[in-house]
Amino acid sequence: MTKKKKQVKWETAVKQAMYKATVKEAKRRKSPAFNYRWEHVTAVVTLAEKLAILTGADRDIMVAAAWLHDIRKDTGESHPRKGAIFARNFLSQTDFPKKKIKRVARAIEQHMGLWRDEPLTMLEAQLLWDADKLTKIGLTAAAHWTAGDIARGRRRTTRDIIKQGRKADWQEKTIASMHSKPARKAAKKRLKAYNELWDKLEQELDGGDLK
Repeated sequence: MTKKKKQVKWETAVKQAMYKATVKEAKRRKSPAFNYRWEHVTAVVTLAEKLAILTGADRDIMVAAAWLHDIRKDTGESHPRKGAIFARNFLSQTDFPKKKIKRVARAIEQHMGLWRDEPLTMLEAQLLWDADKLTKIGLTAAAHWTAGDIARGRRRTTRDIIKQGRKADWQEKTIASMHSKPARKAAKKRLKAYNELWDKLEQELDGGDLK
């Protein structure tokens, strides 16, 4: 009688796989002091799970896709397609429900782009896209980008940081491309906070709060 192979717990497995990938990326980017990809992905996972609850989307698909959506970021613009291939192979070796793997891969394959001309059609793909882009708008984005620059040794004055932050001129398009009402609402609030951050920071530097 052969011993039954113990199945790998998928939530632990995807988290570990993503962490290893992010450590390698941080070394390539020469920024081991701040693991940007890990910070980004963990934020996406949190948002994806919350959006699943708010919309009734499949929680397993959302969480697995969120953890693995940037697993092949090392392949550049082809990372959504390569990530989808990785997800199919990887999840099949875990206890993840086999019937859901295809939808995880599809969501990963379609998460590219800061804005969209046409909306996605599969709910989980829509929400993964929303969660991914929400992390690029607001105070989270400001913290991630600033910490990443500093960790890579780029010299930045406070005014440089403000100037760089204000260069991002695509957020309105991103907000208009959000698929879900909760994500769109949150994105608007985040963009407002993002812009206010630079305004308030500049005001302090100029002593504008002294009256």
